Amino acid sequence: MSERIDEQQQPPEDALAARMEAQRGAGSALAGALRELGAVDRAVYQAVADTPTPQLDRHIRRLSNSANNSRLWLGIAGAIAVLGRERGRRAALEGVLAIGATSAAVNLGIKPVARRRRPDRAPSTSHGARFVSMPRSTSFPSGHAASAFAFAYAVGRHLPGLAVPIRLLAGGVAYSRVHTGVHYPGDVAIGSILGAGTAAIVAAASDGLSRSHNRE
Repeated sequence: MSERIDEQQQPPEDALAARMEAQRGAGSALAGALRELGAVDRAVYQAVADTPTPQLDRHIRRLSNSANNSRLWLGIAGAIAVLGRERGRRAALEGVLAIGATSAAVNLGIKPVARRRRPDRAPSTSHGARFVSMPRSTSFPSGHAASAFAFAYAVGRHLPGLAVPIRLLAGGVAYSRVHTGVHYPGDVAIGSILGAGTAAIVAAASDGLSRSHNRE
């Protein structure tokens, strides 16, 4: 029983490393690498948290909040659908579908399994302007980052002129989750990769359906 409690109190990467060492022996290189990656992840988070950025904090906090429940991306999708003609409507639809698929994969499939705790964000009077509400869900991976890059992938492939700015905006949203103290850098990095990967699967399915429709 005590071993289970100790494992729950550890970061999940350390708990996973401990289980790997129990199976492969204390000298497991993979377990050591996993622990080191976790340490680097937490150190980068702390470096961002300790760096005062009073001119940026308010703007980054607003950017982070604008992406809650994918409001930012749904708003952009609406504008693209109205102004972008047929290609814009297809980009908007695929972008929304990519967000839906990504959100389901992250929130229903990965977060309940990974169970990484949110960062222990210490109160700070000097950095308080950057804080957003701490979500109740687990930390890994970042749903904001995943949805951002899923949408950016879908829009960028249909509207190349928007590919760079939409990815820069997605990157800003992903970083904002670290800056505001609600995610570790590793959460947003893996979330971004998962989002883009899920969007690629949605895109392949969409292309397949289009080809089938054109044959009929």
